[in-house]
Amino acid sequence: MRICSLLPSATEIVGAIGLAGALVGRSAECDWPPEARRLPVVTAARVDTSTIASLEIDRAVRQALADGRSLYVVDEELIEELAPDVVLAQDLCAVCAVTSGDVSRLCGVDAEVISLDPRGIAGIQASVLELARRLGVPEGGERVVAEMEERIGRIRERVSGLDPVRVFVAEWLDPPFAAGHWVPEMVAHAGGLDVLGVAGQASFPTTWAAVLERKPELVVLAPCGFDAERTAREADPPALPCRVVAVDANAYFSRPAPRIADGIAQLAYLLHPDVVPDPGLPWIEHAPAAASA
Repeated sequence: MRICSLLPSATEIVGAIGLAGALVGRSAECDWPPEARRLPVVTAARVDTSTIASLEIDRAVRQALADGRSLYVVDEELIEELAPDVVLAQDLCAVCAVTSGDVSRLCGVDAEVISLDPRGIAGIQASVLELARRLGVPEGGERVVAEMEERIGRIRERVSGLDPVRVFVAEWLDPPFAAGHWVPEMVAHAGGLDVLGVAGQASFPTTWAAVLERKPELVVLAPCGFDAERTAREADPPALPCRVVAVDANAYFSRPAPRIADGIAQLAYLLHPDVVPDPGLPWIEHAPAAASA
């Protein structure tokens, strides 16, 4: 089987279920498992987000969508040359990756297109099981989901009975976005209460004034596609009367893939460090409470 993944979360799932060796092409954003980085890149964003700030990225994306332009360039000839049996895409977010509609418009690509569109943690687990089944390794999907459930269950046990900590998760920096889909669920599993985000719903723009009105005890900067270092470097929130931390959203929060279980463990540590051990994932203290009070 030859798999071409245009979706970072799907690439991660393929690796987790033991089929990394079947991957023949990827999107420019597909960086996990590490061996995927050696694969030919068949699609990339039209906007070079590595060179501009989050406000400029937001403006460029909004303009492209308003104009009806795709945010991604697909190398149709390379995909044809790679001759995949399966192409993995999505329809959840036109900003995040190539959609299945984009793929269906390609000429000469005779491959099964599988779209993954989870909106919550149960949906992520269902995507793992469904993809594993359709790729012929159902046992791999069952193993991955069992590992996720075990890890999340251990965290829930540790925080059970504790008072939930009020949290705002910023899914974008400028303008700030309240996190949506699975992220508020992650907060809840970690022993927190998301003060703005709604589980299962899309993220949405807000203001720091609105965030302050909700009196968060912790602000987690987790902009989609950014790691902790870039987030800490670019973030410039106003003085906030609480801790502010930057995390690696790209790996552990933004992608609907197995490593969100690790993100839950990190959130639980940040919320309840006395009872939950540090899982060792990257995070950076951005604005200590003492400095911003």
